Order: sequence, then C-alpha cells, then structure tokens
Amino acid sequence: MNTERQVAWLQSITLAWMLIECGVSFYGAISAHSPALLAFGADSFVELLSATVVLLAIVPSFPLTKDRAARLAGILLFVLAGVVALVTLLAFVSGVTPETSCSGIFITLAALVVMPLLAWAKRRTARLTNNRALAADAVQSATCAYLAALTLAGLAINAIWQVHWVDSAAALLALPILVIEGRRALRGESCGCC
Repeated sequence: MNTERQVAWLQSITLAWMLIECGVSFYGAISAHSPALLAFGADSFVELLSATVVLLAIVPSFPLTKDRAARLAGILLFVLAGVVALVTLLAFVSGVTPETSCSGIFITLAALVVMPLLAWAKRRTARLTNNRALAADAVQSATCAYLAALTLAGLAINAIWQVHWVDSAAALLALPILVIEGRRALRGESCGCC
C-alpha cells in the first residue's frame, strides 16, 4: 500500500470512529450532565477536525501543505485544552451534579481499545513518511486514549461512590499533555511519542 493511501485509510477510520465517539459522548454529557464527557466529546470533535486536516493535506488539488497541516493540528490541541479548561471551570462554578452514564462508560472503554491502536498506526506511518501532520494527529489519538482513561475513572468513581467533583477533575489532568504537544506541533518538532 502506498504511503498516501495508507494515511488516507488511517484518517478515514479515524473520521468514522470520531463521529461515533463524538455523538455518544455528547449524548452522554447532555443526558448525565457530565463535564468529563463533554470534555471527552470536545476532544473527539477536535480529533475529527484534525483527522480532516491531515486527510486534506494529502489531496493534491487541496492547497494545504503538510507543514501547515501540522501547525493546524497544534492549534487544535490548544483549542482542545481551552475547551477542557472552560468546561471544567464552568462545572465547578455552577455546581453541576453529574449522573451515572452507561453510554459514557461504554464509549470510553471502547476508546481505550481503539485509540491506542490508531495512535500506534499513525506514529508508525508518520515515521515512515516523515509526515509531521500525521505525527501531531497521532498525539491527538494518544491524548484521546489518555482522556478516555481519565474520563472512565471519573465516571466510575462517580457511579460507584457518588463523588461528583471527580467527574470534572478527571478532565483537568489532560491539560499538561495537550499544551506540551500543541507547543511542539506549532514549532514543527516531532511529537514526543514519535
């Protein structure tokens, strides 16, 4: 399989999964009043945008270079960090009491399987093709898995012990990696995972 076809295949899988993950997460966030699921859904949406940018960068007739796509992926990491911080702050300030979300638990468990596999495949392909945009997108896939683990922990603790603030706090733990990797992508450096 040629490299551009491999990138297109990986990004197509990512787009399909992100549509599912985003939809289920937003549904769970709304029905359970869960800031962590809202942050996770926002992560899914940003990953959807990032995958689209990387896919457009390999379309010959589309005016988007791989370097510009890498910078856009970095900007999207900063956008995600801002969304996570804002949602968490609003949840703390408004005193939101999240409920148990079975759909949220299911989608985060599924993301813990799917996203590390996608991140690994993207990192491998990014190294082979020297595609920095795909490398930055691999960081977003890895970050999605990390955020899925944190979200799942927050949802499970809230469901079992009714410790509501853990739902919001779980989302905050993703901020450092988002900022670090966003800065690296903007500077055009290889991501820390590649």
